[in-house]
Amino acid sequence: MGVNAEASETVDESSRRGRGGQSQKSETALENQLAGALNNFARWLNRHGETSWDHQSFFIGSIGRRAKSLYYNAGLIGTAAVAPIIFCEAFLPAARRLFHRRIRLPIADAHYAMGFACLYQATGDRHYFDRAVHFLDILKATRCPDFQEYCWGYPFDWVTRGGLMKRETPLITTTPYAYEAFLQMYELEARPEWKEILASIARHVAYDIKSYKTSEHGSSSSYTPFDKGGVINSAAYRAFLLTSASQLFSNDDYLEIAQRNLSFVLETQNEDGSWPYAVDGVRDFVDHFHTCFVMKGLAKIHRLTGDDAIAAALVKAVDYYLRNLFYEDGMPKPFSKAPRLTVYKCELYDCAECINLCLLLRRSFPEMNATLERVVQGILNRWVRVDGSFRSRRLHLGWDNVPMHRWGQSQIFRSLAFYLREQRVGPGASNSQLSTLSPQLP
Repeated sequence: MGVNAEASETVDESSRRGRGGQSQKSETALENQLAGALNNFARWLNRHGETSWDHQSFFIGSIGRRAKSLYYNAGLIGTAAVAPIIFCEAFLPAARRLFHRRIRLPIADAHYAMGFACLYQATGDRHYFDRAVHFLDILKATRCPDFQEYCWGYPFDWVTRGGLMKRETPLITTTPYAYEAFLQMYELEARPEWKEILASIARHVAYDIKSYKTSEHGSSSSYTPFDKGGVINSAAYRAFLLTSASQLFSNDDYLEIAQRNLSFVLETQNEDGSWPYAVDGVRDFVDHFHTCFVMKGLAKIHRLTGDDAIAAALVKAVDYYLRNLFYEDGMPKPFSKAPRLTVYKCELYDCAECINLCLLLRRSFPEMNATLERVVQGILNRWVRVDGSFRSRRLHLGWDNVPMHRWGQSQIFRSLAFYLREQRVGPGASNSQLSTLSPQLP
């Protein structure tokens, strides 16, 4: 699967000869350390392969699904049913392989496509562009088969509080990453096929995903084509994608849907600047990466529209985020308001999303720079494994070292490659809508 990373130039070597052979500016020790880590990770990915276990592997198989269903529906019996699985998650994370097989997940493929695209932009090495194309080809082959338009979900049945979600059900939390991957590559090389896929994704998100009116100006977004909405980050994802698509395809209908979803996100922000996960009165927890999802969506919409209401919301959100979702050592804290006892102390996924958010916001909020540097350095110093992969979780006792493409590996690769691109080439070096805010926030 893919080009042999062992035969490619390293990130450092290609950067010296890339972009027309011009000499590059002096690099910091951190950038050199990062370049080495990214190169080693690309080699590891080539050796390891593009399937992996998942953080939810415990609950994907038949045993885990039955236990989780009991947990939601059978009170103390359900709690007893999941207790051994939670013990394994906390103390025997490698036991995932006893519950399910390695799988491929589209959200990871999208992140790998974006990460290699960023490395191409940072180095000029066409090998990385070709690697990104490979992952786009995989995405084309793994779209949800029962839908006319391009969309993506999970390749497994998933037990939720509301019942069983069947495999290959499109998710508004997965499909936008594929959109961003195709968009980033289309902006680098305008292949008509990629624009057709972008148009198809936009139609799916506009018309298969549903809106539910919540106020005069706001509407929530469904999570799938079949639920009733209420999850805040899903509305943020949809608002960004359709705002982007409204400009790419000159479609005012997309913008109207996006603006109602955006209003819902702004209206549900708490006075302290935070957002609950959902407005159903049950899932009111506040966690790190879902907060990042919402703030990223707002930041990217602001870059496209300059909306003053978004700027005001982000001022409050950044203050809350920096005060409540980090430990004293500067590393991300999973929850400021937890729904239950957690079995881990720090999550690779949180670190990846923190880096992404800081890169989007640091020009407008300079205080994000210190957070960015601490987290990047923390990852490079303590989370990189000898084989080139990253640790997945810091547990309360020890580490979860099972490499999971969806649950941190792909996201941290993309975020660190994004950081390297921004450091070497600079913000605004491409037209990518993943770049920093413009105009700046107040």
